[in-house]
Amino acid sequence: MEAILGHDDTIKSLVDDILDHYESYRENLLTGKAMIVAYSRAIAMKIYKRILEIRPGWEEKVAVVMTASNKDPEEWHGIIGNKRHKEELATKFKDNDSPLKIAIVVDMWLTGFDVPSLATMYVYKPMMGYNLMQAIARVNRVFRDKEGGLVVDYVGIAGALKQAMNDYTVRDKKNYGNTDIAKVAYPKFQEKLQVCRDLLHEYDYSAFFGGNELTAGRTITGAVNFLMDRKREKDRESYTKEALLLKQALSLCSSIAEEDEREEAAFFEAVRVLLMRILNQGGGGKKLSLPEINAKINELLKQSIKSDGVINLFSDKEQDFSLFDPKFLEEISRMKEKNLAVELLKRLIAEQVHIYKRTNLVKSEKFSEIMQSAMNRYLNGMLTNEEVIQEMLNLAKQIREAQKAGEDLGLTADELAFYDALTKPQAIKDFYENEELIAITKELADTLRRSRTVDWQKREGARARMRMMIRKLLKAHRYPPEGMDDAVTTVMQQCELWADNIMSL
Repeated sequence: MEAILGHDDTIKSLVDDILDHYESYRENLLTGKAMIVAYSRAIAMKIYKRILEIRPGWEEKVAVVMTASNKDPEEWHGIIGNKRHKEELATKFKDNDSPLKIAIVVDMWLTGFDVPSLATMYVYKPMMGYNLMQAIARVNRVFRDKEGGLVVDYVGIAGALKQAMNDYTVRDKKNYGNTDIAKVAYPKFQEKLQVCRDLLHEYDYSAFFGGNELTAGRTITGAVNFLMDRKREKDRESYTKEALLLKQALSLCSSIAEEDEREEAAFFEAVRVLLMRILNQGGGGKKLSLPEINAKINELLKQSIKSDGVINLFSDKEQDFSLFDPKFLEEISRMKEKNLAVELLKRLIAEQVHIYKRTNLVKSEKFSEIMQSAMNRYLNGMLTNEEVIQEMLNLAKQIREAQKAGEDLGLTADELAFYDALTKPQAIKDFYENEELIAITKELADTLRRSRTVDWQKREGARARMRMMIRKLLKAHRYPPEGMDDAVTTVMQQCELWADNIMSL
């Protein structure tokens, strides 16, 4: 048996097939963790060497986990390592963020070793009964949205699995579920495929199939734009859930799904991923930058889309998207996908306002109010797509001009925040020359900078002294004018915001 299983040509063919399947369907599923079960230690080594021969950059991605022997060839020692090395590998494989994704095993890790995110097992070893059930249980652990694990059988263990299942109690059979993917997973996949079709039935995505890369990319972007319509909020929520279930079902039955079904599912998944990244719904609530969106979509499409009145979401993943780039804003204004344009502008402006919330009290309040007002009128149907885009482009221009205003006054971003606080009441400038306001600003900033080592956040006494120091400084400049005492409150709030922000860095 081993002579046949371990033949070099057989191993090459096996590894080629595993890599093709893994990279096509499993690498981007959950954490990408997979296990290859080899018939013997010698075969495990052949599989390992063949993988690195094809993928030389995968030294950290794949590892052999098996017991060592004094009779092992010298070259094996550095690969197998000692007990401590295997413990380190176990820690890495359990770490969802670790670069170690593929473990080649023989006997170790097949029982009593739990990696909940493990979703794929390639079996190249005859197993029976309890040992077989224990091995398969490795990929059957609960994890996030994981619906089940996939076992790829290279040695015909289906019969042994069925016998092993018959040997278990009814309760255990219910726990393991029906193992016939043709009867369980495939019908569910087809059901979810139809649900996604129904949710997009008003959008023609036929151009995705058989077209060029440009057409495919535009079709995906168009589908996202379709779902981003303000009237389709419920459909959008349903789509993200159903498309995820479709992806999970396909992961269990990709080997028996028709090619056109897999291609259509790939389209739905590309739309889902882009939609979620635009809406900041992915990654456990973590916001992704637009360059990161590019990277995610490139993983799915492996292509670049040229921009022609459509924002280039799929271009160089290192590209920086900025509100301060007029050409970029002009490109957004020319987008045909208006719903997507609205969301992108809202996203960029919200990120800039978020920065202001940590640094500039007055500007953050002003820009937040303008954006919220525009979005409320848009959602209430008082503004068209084109009108809300124009309002947000105007807001982007104001943010840009606000930054330039500080430079024109010779003020840093910190100093401009103090200047804005001092001059928030419109009438203030009637009582002071601008040069005097700038002088107060710089003195205020210098005073706070000299005291930046004081822990304002934890010591209330220090905060009280800071307030007293600021009041004394303002009083020396006869600020504020009589009857405008509320102005001091704004200045004080800005100073505390500055102090809190500095101490949190």
